[in-house]
Amino acid sequence: MAKSLSAYWRSIRGRALFVVAAGLGLFALIHLFGQIAHDEFTHVEDDSSAVPPVSYQQDIRPILNRRCVVCHSCYDAPCQLKLSSPEGIERGASEEKVYQPKRLRAMAPTRLFIDADSTAAWRDRGFHSVIEQAASGKSLMHRLLDLKKQHPLPATGRLPDDFTLDIDRDQLCVSNDDFEDYAAEHPLWGMPYAMPGLHDHEWHLLTAWLQQGAPINDAALPAAQAGGQIRQWERFLNGVSNKQRLVSRYLYEHLFHAHIHFDGTPQKEFYRLVRSKTPPGEAIDEIASLRPYDDPGVTEVYYRLRRYTPVIVAKNHIVYRLSPQRLQRYRELFIEPSYEVSSLPSYQPETAANPFKVFAAIPPDSRYRFLLDEARFFIEGFIKGPVCRGQIALNVIEDHFWVLFFDPDQKVFTTQADFLDSMSDYLRIPSERGSHLNLLPIWTDYWKRQKQYMLTKQAYFQRMSTHTLDHAMGYIWDGEGSNANAALTVFRHFDSASVAYGLVGEPPETAWVIDYPLFERIHYLLVAGFNVYGNVVHQLSTRIFMDFLRMEGEDHFLAFLPSSRRKAIRDSWYRGIREELDVLFDAPMDWLSADTVTGYQSGDVQQELYDHIRQRTTEVLPRGDMLNLCGRQRCTQPADASVKARVDAAMRKIAGMRGMALHDFPEVSFVRVNIDDKGHALVYSIVRNKAYKNVVSLLSDERERDMADIERDTVTVVDWLVGSYPNFFFSVDLESVENFVAHCVAIDGTQSFETFIELYGVRRTDTRFWDMADWFQQQYAIQRPLYSGLYDLSRYSNL
Repeated sequence: MAKSLSAYWRSIRGRALFVVAAGLGLFALIHLFGQIAHDEFTHVEDDSSAVPPVSYQQDIRPILNRRCVVCHSCYDAPCQLKLSSPEGIERGASEEKVYQPKRLRAMAPTRLFIDADSTAAWRDRGFHSVIEQAASGKSLMHRLLDLKKQHPLPATGRLPDDFTLDIDRDQLCVSNDDFEDYAAEHPLWGMPYAMPGLHDHEWHLLTAWLQQGAPINDAALPAAQAGGQIRQWERFLNGVSNKQRLVSRYLYEHLFHAHIHFDGTPQKEFYRLVRSKTPPGEAIDEIASLRPYDDPGVTEVYYRLRRYTPVIVAKNHIVYRLSPQRLQRYRELFIEPSYEVSSLPSYQPETAANPFKVFAAIPPDSRYRFLLDEARFFIEGFIKGPVCRGQIALNVIEDHFWVLFFDPDQKVFTTQADFLDSMSDYLRIPSERGSHLNLLPIWTDYWKRQKQYMLTKQAYFQRMSTHTLDHAMGYIWDGEGSNANAALTVFRHFDSASVAYGLVGEPPETAWVIDYPLFERIHYLLVAGFNVYGNVVHQLSTRIFMDFLRMEGEDHFLAFLPSSRRKAIRDSWYRGIREELDVLFDAPMDWLSADTVTGYQSGDVQQELYDHIRQRTTEVLPRGDMLNLCGRQRCTQPADASVKARVDAAMRKIAGMRGMALHDFPEVSFVRVNIDDKGHALVYSIVRNKAYKNVVSLLSDERERDMADIERDTVTVVDWLVGSYPNFFFSVDLESVENFVAHCVAIDGTQSFETFIELYGVRRTDTRFWDMADWFQQQYAIQRPLYSGLYDLSRYSNL
């Protein structure tokens, strides 16, 4: 490097640093053929040259998946080292961060498979190798593995303080040129970083593979089994009529981020819907546009289905299923209705970013029903979509809330074509501007448009007739009694989030009721229009506008409550923050005094409304539970229902914890309850729900919570695995489960929490850590085989 290494290290000494290389691990298919005891590997001689040639596909990839991809995948892979595919391994690492909220200029995109087509091209983009010089034993990957081998972590207690684990930590992307200084400065920072080292057998396999030159010549995927269905779908998507071409554009802009699965194909065979310069029958030449509505730059666009080859990771795995039934549904929604498409819309940004203009010819009812059919998929999109790490969206939502939808069979004015056509100019969103350096339009142009839209809605609202509470429930979609997407629960885990079917947990502080224009704008703001490589103004304007959309959904919910109680309830949700926002954005409030729903019988009107919503969605709630548990309608029941009932009863007591007792708990904890010595166990998630008065504040740090916030904290306990980033593992035997719960509910401060961790927790330094992580990964795959992926362990707490 040009700068003096010693000067470089002096300049960064004392700062939080992070190193990236392969996180490495478990020998192939351990869990398929039975767990191999740790002591089988403890006496292997340290001679990797004695290992015969190893297979990347059979031997190495399973290790990388379990020990490396769990940190190095998606946009938030440290130093952009994505080891979830051979192409990512060969590309290597970069010093440039994708998540950089303070950058003034947009970053050039670095999407694997899209933005460069060779290793040499990535070298020109500043990526350096982690496997170069592998045969000589001097590759960066080998040296980092060896550093951990020579300097293992302590086997008990917390990690030393010099480890940096915060999500926004500085990253030190060490290269071979820097390695000697790095190792001297941080001898404990070998790979896997901040976690126990590998078993000897794993280490021997990986180092032998590296010394053999790190060959990846046997990495071909199994043959695709969706060929016939792909041909059928590509024929449909590439119809030549204007009507078909507009429908295909609409479908692409809503499914471009999906992992598409075809019914009847293997569980882990997925595809992406892409725009190509080449027609069906030819090799795909993907158009590398930043957003799905960007000008493709070619006269003819073809919609193609491209195989998704990296290993599946939970944090960006959003599944959308295609089947003959789905194709027929599309025909019913989009092709069979009678409407004309006289000309196709342009790709000019001011038009292309506004779905209410581009797709005005398609009946709004069809568009809304399309979104409702898979509502969870689209809500999950703003958490797992192009952003991978949904920080922009998450900065403006509560930790726990319910999501409901207006019934499409009711003629709600916001779903009517005439209304939307008249409002289309007022429904514009700031993503049409891309990355720029002027935030002023948010306070001027876009807020003025949003305000005019709210004023128009308010005028309609004030003219609405009054309904009894029972009759008003007809405006809440019940999924036609069969679609579990009708009721959803969102859990925010500070810097990640998850979506569950049904109304999970105790009644939350807030709820959203979403109509068509709100649903569409959320998608175009946070998914179709969001640029993870964008600059600070793009990210900040997205966050501000999401404030507007969040409040719109909350206000729809409030409209079902008596007018005399709305403002007080609304203000209580965000103590203090409404006043801050009112200074910046003077929102129309007359609708708060317009009575539309009558017939409340109790003093707790919000709880009464929740009770009616539960009754309205009662048919779909059990279906949602089944989907949460196993991803299909029929689940395998536990062998001993009485044992399950016993553990359920014990774990439910944790759900009653409140306030300061939860202060030291991580966001999401997984609990394994060991039933017997044959490996049978039950699994639970403990989800901490933090209260915020300033979750949407632009003027203060949301992490600065006062005692009034903390005392309103709650916890949700469920018997399935929640989220993509587990923060801690607990392991408890069946005979001790009541003691586990008793210790948990008795926590009254840091010391008692520390004792609880010592008794039941699995720390980063624990020798059981990898085995426990593998068990939860396996359990997730069993529970939800199609929808599961590898958990990200980078957020695991240092408790």
